[in-house]
Amino acid sequence: MLNTNTPEIKFALHAVRQASELVQQVQAEMISPALTKDDRSPVTVADFAAQALVGYLLDQHFPNDPMVGEEDSAVLQTPEEKDTLARITDFVSRFTEGATPETVCNWIDRGSAESAPRFWTLDPIDGTKGFLRGDQYAVALALVENGKVQIGALGCPQLPFPAGSTLAGVLREGAGGEGGSIYIAARGQGAWAAFLNGSNTDFTQIHVSTQADPTQARLMRSFESGHTNVTKMDVFAEALGVQAQAVRMDSQAKYAVLASGGGEIYLRMLSKSRPDYREKIWDQAAGSIITEEAGGRVTDLHGQELNFGLGRTLANTRGICATNGILHEQALAALKEIAA
Repeated sequence: MLNTNTPEIKFALHAVRQASELVQQVQAEMISPALTKDDRSPVTVADFAAQALVGYLLDQHFPNDPMVGEEDSAVLQTPEEKDTLARITDFVSRFTEGATPETVCNWIDRGSAESAPRFWTLDPIDGTKGFLRGDQYAVALALVENGKVQIGALGCPQLPFPAGSTLAGVLREGAGGEGGSIYIAARGQGAWAAFLNGSNTDFTQIHVSTQADPTQARLMRSFESGHTNVTKMDVFAEALGVQAQAVRMDSQAKYAVLASGGGEIYLRMLSKSRPDYREKIWDQAAGSIITEEAGGRVTDLHGQELNFGLGRTLANTRGICATNGILHEQALAALKEIAA
């Protein structure tokens, strides 16, 4: 059973719920039909405000723990971004006391730390295009100790409460989640999910699918072609003999669906335009432990375990291969065959 009374798990759940509520407020107030395609200001405000809020909460609960985050406040402290910083401060002040432009920048810069024996890592909005479209995105927070993720939490405001194998169908129909869902995993305690606006006593344990036929494997695929090698993904599917329809969605919400039995394989293959790219730790930490604790397996494309203690990236691994566990070796064999 999940012990939601431990200080770290309570903090992770509270921080992700608060940050998810904040970014939903930004979404509701700043995204409108009049928003131009190139206007990313809602993402900017939501990203920085959510990181500031988690930085503030970390100060309150674990002041000595470093945080490795995606953002830093340098750009906000320029005269050109004065109004943006004021907007961010307004949103943060709804959830904290003492929010000023200066304190908000300090809370944001909690995320500028380097990795340590123990630290938290945050992606305030994973899936920015999904956030702007009103589709899938996630607030992702994880605790890392000695290079291994110990706790991971995902807030998914648009993801329906887990529905096992039917979830992929729900997503293909474009349905959002009423109230969204939250996922939490702690090393050795399983993976759990609840309504995002529920209580800490309402969690249901989730499990990966038991599909063992690779032809029926549902691939978790991104909408954004720049995030992976689309051609190689197609070649992989052919090598594995996949016949099932893919599940397309943004962000680490894919990990949540995989862990809930709504898909079988999620890959991050290197884009042709960025062959030397290494995964950022905040993009994988929370989702990876949720998948593992649900019974799945997560490695790089060559089967190496992920090490989250080497800085801000997964420096010694290439790409990501996450599966329901049963199909992992077959997926790695197909990747080797196509020389991914």
